[in-house]
Amino acid sequence: MMSRKTALAALCCVPLFLGMMAEEASHPSGSSDFLGKVINFVVLFGGLGYVLYKPIRNFLVQSSRNIQTALDEAREARTNAERKLGDAQQRIAALEGEVVRMKSAAEEEGLREKERIKALAEKEAERIRSFAEQEISLQLKAGIQELTEYTAGLASSLAEARLNKRMTNNLQSDLIDKSIERLAELNERSHSH
Repeated sequence: MMSRKTALAALCCVPLFLGMMAEEASHPSGSSDFLGKVINFVVLFGGLGYVLYKPIRNFLVQSSRNIQTALDEAREARTNAERKLGDAQQRIAALEGEVVRMKSAAEEEGLREKERIKALAEKEAERIRSFAEQEISLQLKAGIQELTEYTAGLASSLAEARLNKRMTNNLQSDLIDKSIERLAELNERSHSH
């Protein structure tokens, strides 16, 4: 079986061979010139498709893995943030219990200490809640962005598959004929100037 490099080298040699044949011909005709352009076109895009198929496929597979990894990390970060929030709520509950015990020991000192601890606890809880919400929001946005990009890639692939499914030999032939007509018009315009 031929390797990719051998096949690519063979594809690259076809236009050179056709060019040498065209130079050797004493009267090149329009159809042989056109045939040479069509073959060059087929070789160029066929070679590009052959060479780029595997890297593009690998890129898409790796992107899918990266998105899944990012989503897993986002879930884990969210779980950690929720756990930290639960710990903070438990600490708040413990601090309130401590305030009650201090109040029984010394009413006046306990009231002052209660207010101070309660304010600190609320501030800490708010800071932790805010931090957890920010972390969750950032991770969620990153996950959504990656999921959106992944979805766009899938939609593009689906559209390409649908287009390939709709592309019949007659439609392809019509498109080639129209392209040939446009090339002929361009060729006529370039020779008239």
